[in-house]
Amino acid sequence: MSSKDYKKHADIARPQYGLFSRNEWAITGTTCNNIKTLAASIIEGLSPLYKCGYADASHKNDQDELILPGKIASGATIEYINEINFQRVNSVVAYNPFQMRETFSLVDLVIINGNHFEARAQVVVIDEIKIESLKKRLQQLTNVQLILLADSSEEVFDFIQQALPNWQELPLFRINDTNRIIEFFKEKMKESKPVLNGLVLAGGKSVRMGYDKSNVNWHGKEQKYFVADLLKNICHDVFISCRDEQQQEITPGYKTIADTFIGLGPYGAILSAFRQQPDAAWLVIACDLPLLDTGTIEYLKEKRNLTSIATTFKSPHDGLPEPLITIWEPRSYPVLLRFLSQGFSCPRKVLINNNHVEILDAPEPDALKNVNTPADMEDAKKLLNNKMAAQSGS
Repeated sequence: MSSKDYKKHADIARPQYGLFSRNEWAITGTTCNNIKTLAASIIEGLSPLYKCGYADASHKNDQDELILPGKIASGATIEYINEINFQRVNSVVAYNPFQMRETFSLVDLVIINGNHFEARAQVVVIDEIKIESLKKRLQQLTNVQLILLADSSEEVFDFIQQALPNWQELPLFRINDTNRIIEFFKEKMKESKPVLNGLVLAGGKSVRMGYDKSNVNWHGKEQKYFVADLLKNICHDVFISCRDEQQQEITPGYKTIADTFIGLGPYGAILSAFRQQPDAAWLVIACDLPLLDTGTIEYLKEKRNLTSIATTFKSPHDGLPEPLITIWEPRSYPVLLRFLSQGFSCPRKVLINNNHVEILDAPEPDALKNVNTPADMEDAKKLLNNKMAAQSGS
């Protein structure tokens, strides 16, 4: 192998993260007190709709106020405190960007004090008091989306105009115009909504059934193609999940994602999809749901909770969430990997052990009936025949 052929890193799609999150906004150009006040107003206005985060640095100068808290002072590395209404973790371990993203993975957006940290997007405040400070941060203004005028300012600084050729195209508000600022962020959050892809699980070995369930013809075509066709008008893009050796068997015109997390069943299929497109949400559907219809899928999409890690149905059989007819949001990717790192590869266990899951009652409970054995197949045939007879009679 030549040095030209050698690759130090695998070619893996990376999520569109900043230092803290996909949606992060640094406010800079004014005092830290103004930034705190503005951040509080934005978070208060957005929190009914979105999970918000805030990042700042301590402004304490008095050494008496810098005494280490609790058991950290005794030498503990990490201290967890249940404060009843909230949880607190004190740590002497410095957070790097990877840990920051993990910590903020369950919030929808992060407001950041840009006087201390950088971010993917910026809000610039035109404030005479901090003009010299802003000049020092010009290199950080890589994606300015909003300009605010402080009470003492009437015009955008000349050096900002030069640094931002498109400055006249950006929204320009007063810093105390709270309602317009909140509406601006609401629009940006709508624009950032992850696309919804479809993933049909067809890579299982169907051991209990005795033959490949994805090939069963329930509706005039093999079930994997029937489900994929159902999803075409609902999802941005649709893929059939399969083992690598199965790809050549898939009918041309249907896209595939081969398992790259081998030996993990549906869990590996979901992770393989996220590995390919980590910024998309995935509507994952098993190929053993012969009674599944468009109405049930559209209901799931309509009730999709973007602030959760997943939106799913409650099983009519045992009341537990159904992981294989579920919308998995991008933020579930690190959660799934975290469970895997602790030795768990059951997607249902992820849903059960997470407080950020939207669980729905299915409008048609029979639509969730899966077929794993020949006996299940006979039951499903009767239900399907009854359903078709009822439809033809109406």
